Order: sequence, then C-alpha cells, then structure tokens
Amino acid sequence: MRTKMVSIKYPPSQRALVMGTGEKLHVQDNIELPQLQPGEFLVRTDAVAVNPSDTKMRGDFVTVGGILGTDYAGTVVALGPQVESIHIGDRVCGAQNAMNANTPLRGSFGEYNISAGKIWLKLPASLSTEGGATLGAGISTAGLGIKLLQLPLPDAPVEKSTYVLVYGGSTATATIAIQLLRLANLTPIVTCSPKSAARVKELGAEEAFDYHDPDCANKIKSYTKSNLRYALDCITTVESTTSCFAALGRAGGRYVSLDPFAEHAATRATVKTDWVLGPSIFGDGSTWPAPYGRPPSEEIRAYGQRLWNIAQKLVDEGKLQHHPVRVLEGGLDEIPAGLDLVRLGKLSGEKCVVRF
Repeated sequence: MRTKMVSIKYPPSQRALVMGTGEKLHVQDNIELPQLQPGEFLVRTDAVAVNPSDTKMRGDFVTVGGILGTDYAGTVVALGPQVESIHIGDRVCGAQNAMNANTPLRGSFGEYNISAGKIWLKLPASLSTEGGATLGAGISTAGLGIKLLQLPLPDAPVEKSTYVLVYGGSTATATIAIQLLRLANLTPIVTCSPKSAARVKELGAEEAFDYHDPDCANKIKSYTKSNLRYALDCITTVESTTSCFAALGRAGGRYVSLDPFAEHAATRATVKTDWVLGPSIFGDGSTWPAPYGRPPSEEIRAYGQRLWNIAQKLVDEGKLQHHPVRVLEGGLDEIPAGLDLVRLGKLSGEKCVVRF
C-alpha cells in the first residue's frame, strides 16, 4: 500500500556530490534544481548505489561542477505536467546519464533526482529501497548487452534454447543478465569463483565454471559440445576476452563486453564483436571522449523504454532479484567511502548502497 504523502514545496536547490577542478569530489550546497518538464517527477533520494563507472570519471570524462552518480532510489515528492501512473509517495528507482556535458546536474548523487525518460520503475512493497537502488545501471547495461548479442528480452522468448556464456557471473550486471536470459528461455552458463556458484545457479545459470581454472575455456567448450555462439563479458580484461573467444564454438558467434576490449585478444574472424556503453540507454547520446562518444538515438531510446517496462513487470511479479547489497549509512558524506570500496576492489558479490 502506498504511503499517503502530500507534495512538498518545490525546492529551488539541493546539496549534491560534484566533481571539482583537479578531479576532486566535494559536497556542494545550493545547486540549482531545474523545474520539472512534461512527464518528469521529483524524487527525494533515499539511497544510491556506487558503480565501477562512478570511480572512472576522470580526465576528459569530467564536467567540472557536474553531479556524479548513476543509480538512485527514493520517494516521489513532486509531479511535473502530464505525469501518468506515478503518485506522490510512490517509491521508485532509476538511473541518470551522469557526467553528460549537456545535462551536468542530472547525476544521482544528490538530495533529489529528477526522472530521466522511462529509465525508472516503481518499487513494489516486496522490494526494499536499498535493493531498488542497485537496479538502474544493472538493468540498463544487461539489456544493452543482450541487444548487442542480438538475443531477445523476456517478452519475446525463444522457442529453442541456446547457450549464452556470461563471463564474470557474480557481478551486478551479470546477475541481472542471467535472469533476463533465463526468462527469455535461453540457457546461461557462467564463469565465477566457486563460492558464487550456488548463487548464480539460483538465479538461473545452468552451470558455473571456475575462471581461475586454466582449463576453464576448454571445459566450457566440452560442456557445450563446441556449439556456444554467444558470450557476454562482464569483466573485460585481456584474460576474459581470450577465454570467451576460446570457449566459443567452432562456428564462431558473437562476443559483447562491457567496456572496449583489447583487439589483440579478439583473435577469430568468425566472431562478431561489440561493447556496451551503458549511458546510451537514455537515447540522448554520450559526450564522453572517444571511443565513448555517441550521437542521440531514438532507436535506443525506444529500446530502453521497452526494457524498463519489461523490468517493471518482472519486478512486480517477483521474477527479478536485485544484487546483494552492502549498506553504508550517512548519505552524501559517506559516498566517497563507498567509491573507495569499489575502487580498491573490497567488494565481492555485493553492490555498495549508501543510505540517506
């Protein structure tokens, strides 16, 4: 049941975590909040998640004075014109196109967030705010990876299943991808550490292979009878690319990574390759430096809307689980500690969520 709540007086400004000169992060007061446009609503931030991409905003990726952060969850406190299906008091989660030079104040690490297109969903009572905060980048990135592999989403399941390798199966994006693939009647197999094997199988992976095993790729090839045609690389190192290429069957297939991959590791002409740019999901393009820059795309915008509509249905039906969380208390002032946890590799099978 939705909590009864009245709209607040629209705040003219907020506090947020911004990138300053010299790539220094600081909490800044009195950052202007733009007025809501048609279809937009204002969210009081209750929790944010920290992604690896947040730790990589350096150099030409930075818009000085821009708000950092992609993922958020919170409570709707004000509605713009022409808003449908959202009410004051609803809990929502979503993502922002952070560090876009055209909209530098639309990062998620602030006291408030304004909805971005349809890259959000309402949280049912069964899903915690902290869990919801983990979904924004995960749904978007996994969905884009599936699109680039030319595989279906759960609203159009295949009749005949086929194997899909998810390399790095215990990462936040991978756990979403595993579920979306299984719900589309595909058969995900994964690489992960042995301690994560039971978890990824609960989410829908048919088999898990230890990526530490020097014979990992050959074991995958044997398991799939050399018929593996799809690989989603959620790690993107020379080692992961090499392993994925070695695991793909004799006829080749498709390889998609979550970052630009080392071309010298992509050694087979029969394997078509691509990589995911998560912020492209909004359809607004990317102002990041090459090779990350992108023009706007209405096709991607429409795909993002479809993806998030599907995610809403799955969440409502209890069919899409969020990644395990490690919660930090303290709001904006604690986010730098969360960034350090991610940057220093101190999380394993968890996503850092900072509660406000």
